[in-house]
Amino acid sequence: MSEMENGEKNRVLNKVESHILSRILAGFIILIPLLVTILILLFLFFSIDDIFRGDRGFISPFINGTKLDFPGIGVLISIISFYLVGLIVGGRLGRRISSLEKTTLMWIPFIGTIYGLMRQITETLSAPVTNRFNRVVFIEWPRSGYMALGFVTGQFFDQENNSDILIVYVPTVPNPTSGNLAFVPQKDVVETELKVEEAMKLVFSGGIVIPENLKINIDSN
Repeated sequence: MSEMENGEKNRVLNKVESHILSRILAGFIILIPLLVTILILLFLFFSIDDIFRGDRGFISPFINGTKLDFPGIGVLISIISFYLVGLIVGGRLGRRISSLEKTTLMWIPFIGTIYGLMRQITETLSAPVTNRFNRVVFIEWPRSGYMALGFVTGQFFDQENNSDILIVYVPTVPNPTSGNLAFVPQKDVVETELKVEEAMKLVFSGGIVIPENLKINIDSN
């Protein structure tokens, strides 16, 4: 076999290898998040269900051997309970009870810390993403010459320097629930046309999913 034939054979093998690896990677990107989501949902489903209808469940003595003893009864009871509590809390009396609960538990050492943290987490997660983040920007981070994507969460006026200061949350990749908080003058922020959802996809994918309208204008001066 000549050297030219060997080269052609190697190029074909490289193309086949590249094709197979690219398709495996594409399948991995699609299936892994889906499988992980399904596993988490199944874990939550059976964990909640077991609280109610397990061996030591709250309602197991009442439903064992009856038609009500079926997988999912615990989840159904949880949903109904949340709905009923939501109805009560939605009224004036419910808001007073919720305020009293918060005030009372926050005064108890250790318990108040746990309760306050969990309440803050649930309120943050239940709020829409667009409410938590105002807009997407770029800032020089972690030092001059490097740009990092950030979400504006608030702003205030610095009277001493007579300028607006933006509070920017800089997420870590690929887990945006942890990150850094930066206080950046308005004039030092690079505005973008990115939507929050597009920026989140960029963070989650580690830069693999790049929005079409991604533009960073850096002043060379």
